[in-house]
Amino acid sequence: MRDPYVILVTIYIFMPYIAATVVGDPVRGQEVISRWSQYSGWAVMATAPFLGAAVDRLGGRKIWLGLITILMVPMIATLWLTKPDGSGLSLTATMALVTAIGILFSWSEVLHNSLLVRAAGLPAAHKASGLALALANLFAVLALGFTAWAFALPGLPGTSGWGWLPHAPLFGLSRAAHEPERVVALISAGLFGLGAIPLFLFTRDAEPTGVAPLKALAGGARELARMLRTVSQFKNAAIYLVSRMFFYDGMVAILIYAGVYAVGVMKWGAVEMLLYGIILSVLAVLGGMLGLWLDNAIGPKRAVQIEIAISLLGILAMLGMAPDRILYLWTWNPAAHAPLWNGPFFRTLPEWVFLGIGFSNAVFITAHFASSRTLLTRLTPPAQTGAFFGVFALSGTATSWLGPFLVNQGTRIFKSQQGGFATITLLLAVGLTGLMFVRGGGRGDLHAAAAGE
Repeated sequence: MRDPYVILVTIYIFMPYIAATVVGDPVRGQEVISRWSQYSGWAVMATAPFLGAAVDRLGGRKIWLGLITILMVPMIATLWLTKPDGSGLSLTATMALVTAIGILFSWSEVLHNSLLVRAAGLPAAHKASGLALALANLFAVLALGFTAWAFALPGLPGTSGWGWLPHAPLFGLSRAAHEPERVVALISAGLFGLGAIPLFLFTRDAEPTGVAPLKALAGGARELARMLRTVSQFKNAAIYLVSRMFFYDGMVAILIYAGVYAVGVMKWGAVEMLLYGIILSVLAVLGGMLGLWLDNAIGPKRAVQIEIAISLLGILAMLGMAPDRILYLWTWNPAAHAPLWNGPFFRTLPEWVFLGIGFSNAVFITAHFASSRTLLTRLTPPAQTGAFFGVFALSGTATSWLGPFLVNQGTRIFKSQQGGFATITLLLAVGLTGLMFVRGGGRGDLHAAAAGE
């Protein structure tokens, strides 16, 4: 149940609220959020790789996951106190809290992943992983839908004839106090805590090892060095993993800052962002199926290249959008055109085009996550799969600061959200270029690295 936090708080609702309302300026808000994201990225870079390499030496994981859960649930819930008038948590306190949550979240991901095989068994691990992601995404969509139905849409102009809505936001939540945006913190905290209960009650833990935590971490550092030496012996896999660090960071940056960007550039409010999140989260499921189809049809290397290239085009298209402009060149005067429909949201053509770009990004970014794992299996000698996937997992954390750093610098230098978002294209372009030097990974290449390249 960690996905609802990412979708409700990080991407679509709470952090866009911070940028547009608490900071009061989406450009400065994007700069503030990306600056603090660097701090969590640096901390994760310095700790998560060693935790991942040491996890088998730590023995039981549940005690550590329990500690993280006990810390995270009240921390997430406390974000509710971030009020627009500054009478609750200050902006600095809120961002420090979000940064700490981000670090704990990354640690929990390492520990969760290490329990997958024990919980589901090796033959069913991939099925359990897919089911878990699907269920988490489902709960996130339901949470977004409930928030829209219960708090954001009731009483909104244009919804008076919608009999399926409550007459006013439930529980007396105030739209003026931005409580519909802030309540997602409480919802995410509740889902996080409730979702952890089955893990602690019904899953198998690792056996105790008797190794002290500090000694386990020291051993993990040695294991990390060993894995890196192993991977470096296989040129194509090594080039791929280095390339992946760049394009993976770019894909994640698109997801993280898409909400803040939409609020600032398209001037969307809470209702639009809730519906945007619902639609994109549902369509993201198609990405997994698309990735599987492309892998089988053209091979995972070509699939990843196509997925990166279309995501890159998606960013370029987003940069050319505004409420009065479509794809750089087409000026749109809302006063001169009738609304596309009479509802309370998404009434203009630029908004629908922006939605279409977001849909494309959601599908192809999700497809990339699936195809990139498949590609590694085509470049990996079977006897060394563990080491390669260990480095694969760690490569996602080693440069997690890079996307926020570039977005922060671009926003600060160009003093625009577009300037910050444009820097993500550099990450995708470098990663895509690196893939050109990878041999293997075609449709018929099964374990191409087994020959010992």
